[in-house]
Amino acid sequence: MDPECSRLLPALCAVLTDPRQLVADDTCLEKLLDWFKTVMETESSLHLLQDHPCLMELLSHVLKPQDMSPRVLSFALRLVGIFAGQEDCFQYLQQGELLLGLFGETGALSWASWNVPSVRSGWIQGLCSLAHHPSALHFLADSGAVDTIFSLQGDPSLFVASAASQLLVHILALAMQGGASGSPISEAAAWPVCAQKIVNHMEESLHSKATPQVTQALNVLTTTFGRCHSPWTGVLWGRLSPPVACLFERDPIPAVHSLMDLLLSVARSPVLNVAACGLWEMLAQTLSRLSPAQAGPLALGTLKLQHCPQELRTQAFGVLLQPLACILKATTQAPGPPGLLDGSAGSLLTVDALLSSKSACVGLLCQTLAHLEELQMLPQCPCPWPQMPLLRATVTILRLCDGSADPSSSVGGRLCGTLGGCVRVQRAALDFLGTLSQGMSPLELVLEVFAALLKTLESPESSPTVLKKAFQATLRWLQNSHKTPNCSDLSPDALLFLGELFPILQKRLCSPCWEVRDSALEFLTHLIRHWGGQADFREALHSSEVPTLARQLLQDPESYVRASAVGAAGQLSSRGLQAAPTSPENRQAQQGLLMDLMHILSTDSEGFPRRAVLRVFTEWLRDGHADVIRDTEWFVATVLQAVSRDLDWEVRMQGLELAHVFLIQAMGQPSLHCPYTVGLPEATSPSPHPEFLQTLCRLPLFEFAFCALLDCDRPVAQKACDLLLFLRDKTAPCSGPQEAGDSPNSDSVEAVLQRWRDGELGQPLGDLEPEAMLAILRSLDLEGLQGKLAKSSDHVEKSPQSLLQDMLATVGILEENEADCY
Repeated sequence: MDPECSRLLPALCAVLTDPRQLVADDTCLEKLLDWFKTVMETESSLHLLQDHPCLMELLSHVLKPQDMSPRVLSFALRLVGIFAGQEDCFQYLQQGELLLGLFGETGALSWASWNVPSVRSGWIQGLCSLAHHPSALHFLADSGAVDTIFSLQGDPSLFVASAASQLLVHILALAMQGGASGSPISEAAAWPVCAQKIVNHMEESLHSKATPQVTQALNVLTTTFGRCHSPWTGVLWGRLSPPVACLFERDPIPAVHSLMDLLLSVARSPVLNVAACGLWEMLAQTLSRLSPAQAGPLALGTLKLQHCPQELRTQAFGVLLQPLACILKATTQAPGPPGLLDGSAGSLLTVDALLSSKSACVGLLCQTLAHLEELQMLPQCPCPWPQMPLLRATVTILRLCDGSADPSSSVGGRLCGTLGGCVRVQRAALDFLGTLSQGMSPLELVLEVFAALLKTLESPESSPTVLKKAFQATLRWLQNSHKTPNCSDLSPDALLFLGELFPILQKRLCSPCWEVRDSALEFLTHLIRHWGGQADFREALHSSEVPTLARQLLQDPESYVRASAVGAAGQLSSRGLQAAPTSPENRQAQQGLLMDLMHILSTDSEGFPRRAVLRVFTEWLRDGHADVIRDTEWFVATVLQAVSRDLDWEVRMQGLELAHVFLIQAMGQPSLHCPYTVGLPEATSPSPHPEFLQTLCRLPLFEFAFCALLDCDRPVAQKACDLLLFLRDKTAPCSGPQEAGDSPNSDSVEAVLQRWRDGELGQPLGDLEPEAMLAILRSLDLEGLQGKLAKSSDHVEKSPQSLLQDMLATVGILEENEADCY
C-alpha cells in the first residue's frame, strides 16, 4: 500500500466507526472498495490486516451494528468478504469468530438494521466475495448461511432476491468444481454438503405447490446452465429434469416464463447431450401445452437454437404463424394460402385468444409480428420463407385497423371491431411490413402494399407515430420493390405510386401537428437523397407544391421542424430542385436559400436548426455547391464568424468539421471516395501555395481553431487539436529555417502564446502573417495536448490518496457546517 494512504487510513477508519460522523456518499464507499480489491490483487490481505490494525478495528466494529449507519455497515460487510476471499486471511478472521458473528445464522439476522435492503445486499455481496476457496465451503455448510440465502430468495427487494439466487449459483459452482483446485465431480454420491443442500432445496421447491418457490428454483437452474458448462451440469439435469417435467402435468402450468427460460438455457448448454436427455420432446410438449401468447417467445427461442430437429422447428414456426393464419381465414372465403399452416391443430386456441378481449388480441398480434420481424433477420430464418402469405396477412391487419377490410365471417367482423384504430397493432404491422420489403414479392402484392400504405398515410385517423412508421415502411418498399442489379432507379409502378403520394405529402406538410410535419420532411429528405437525380422523379416532384412548402417550413414555430426543413431544403438545393428549372427566379431562389440558412445560423434561438444548417453547409462545401464555389472565401469566413460565437458545442464541433473540409479542398487533397484516383501513383504532398497561406490568415479559421483548443467542452478541444495537427503537418514544407529578414516578430508570437497559456483569448488575434501563424503552430505542443485531452476529466484527482483525502475533507466540512443548505 502507498505510504501516504497508510498514513491516512487510521483517520478514515476512525471516521467510519464513529456514529457521530456524517460519512461520504455511496459512490466514495464504492470507490474505496474498488481500491481495496486492487491492493489485494498484489498484496496479501492477511499482511494488510496485520500491518494496519485500524482495519481490524473497523471490521470488528461491525459486531456492534447499532453504532454504525446502514450505509457503512453494508460497506463493512462487503469489505470483510473481500479480505476473507484469501484463504489464510479467512482462517485468521475465523479464529476470532468474526465471520460467524457476521455471516452465521445467529448473527446479522438479529440486527435491527437487517430490515434495510442495502444491509442485506451487503451481507450477500460479502459472502459472494468470501466464497472462493474450500475453507469457505465448510464454513457455509456449518454456519447456517445457506439457509439464510434460501430465505432471501423471496426477499421483498428484487435486487436482494436476485443477488441471493446468483450467490446460490456461485456456491454451487464452487462446490461442484471440488473447491479451488479439485477436478469436476460427476458422481451424485460424491457431491459436497453445500451442493447437496442447494440441490435438495431446489428439488423440494420444484415439488412445492407455491408458484414463488417453483420460480426461485427455476431461476437458479436457468442461471446455472447459462454460466456453468462443466460435465457435472449433466448430472444435475439428470436429477432435476423429472420434477421439472412434472410441472407440465399441473393445470395451470406454474411459472411459465421461468420454465421456458430454463428449457432454452439447457438446450443452449454446450456440454449436454440434448437429444439423449429428452429435451427436444419436452420442448415439443411445452409448445403444444402453452397458450398462443405464452408459446410465442418459446417458439422464437426454439427456432434460434442450433442443431434443433427439423420437426421441432416446423412445430415452432407453426406456432408463430398461427395468429396470422387465423387473420387470413377470418377475412377470406377461400382456404388459407398453402404453406402458411399445415393442419388446424391449435387454430381454435388461437381464435379464442384473439377474441377473448381487446388487450389479449392486441398483445398476441403485436408479439407475433415482432417475433416474425426478428426471425426474418436471423441466420436461422426458416427456409422457404412464406413471403406471400405473410405479406397478405400484414396488409390485412392494416386494413382491419383502418376499417377497410371485408370480413367473410363473424370472427372477421369481431376482429374489425377489436382492431379498429388500434395504434399499437398498426405500428407493429408497419414495422414488419417494412422488413418484408427485403423479400421477393409479385407485382400484384406490391401494388396492394402501396395501396395500404397510401390509405394509412391519407387517413385523418392515423396518429403521428403511425404516420412516421408508414413513411419509414414506404421508403423501404420504394428502395426494394422490383429492384434490378446495378440500377437504383424507381420502377414505373413506384413512380405511379409517387404521383399519388406527393399530394398526400403536401397535406402532411401542412398538418397542425408538428410531429407529422417533421416526419414528412424527414421522408422527403430521404426521397431526394435516393432519387433526386432521376428525371421521372424530378418531374413528379416539380409538378407538386412540396418544394415550396418545405421552404416555407424554415419559419416553423417548432425547432425540430425547422431543423428537418433545413435538411430537406438543403437536399432540394443540392439537386437543383428548389424551384422549377424553367423558372427565371431559380438562381435568385437558390441564393435566397443560402441567406435564409445564414440567418438561421446567426439568429435561431434553438440549437437543432443551427446544427442542421452546419451539416447542410458542410455537405455543400464537400460537394461543390454552386453558391459555395461562387465565393468560397466569403462563405467560410461568414460561417465561422457565426459559429465562433455559438454557445452550442455541437455547432462548434460541426464548424471545425467544415473548416477541415475546406482545408482538404484548398490544399488539393484528393477525396478518399474519388473513383478516378484508383491505380494512380501516390504523389508526395505538395507544399501549400503562398496565396493559400495568405487566404488562411485572412479567414477566421486559424483563430477559431486556436481558441477552440481551450474550449470548455472536451470534444471541441479534441477536434480543434486534430485540425491544427493536420494543418501543421500539411504546412511543414513551409516551416523550414527562415531567412533573417523573413522571421516573424518573436515578441508578438510569444505574446499570443502567453495569452493562450493564460486562457485570455477573448480578444481577436488580429492580422497574422503566414510566418507568424506557422511559428505559432511550431511552438504548440499539439501532441502533448492531444494526449491530455484523451484522458478522462478526473484523471488528475483519481488516485487513492485523493479519494481518502476527499472523504476526510468532506467529513470536516460537514462538521463545521452542520446546518447545511440541504
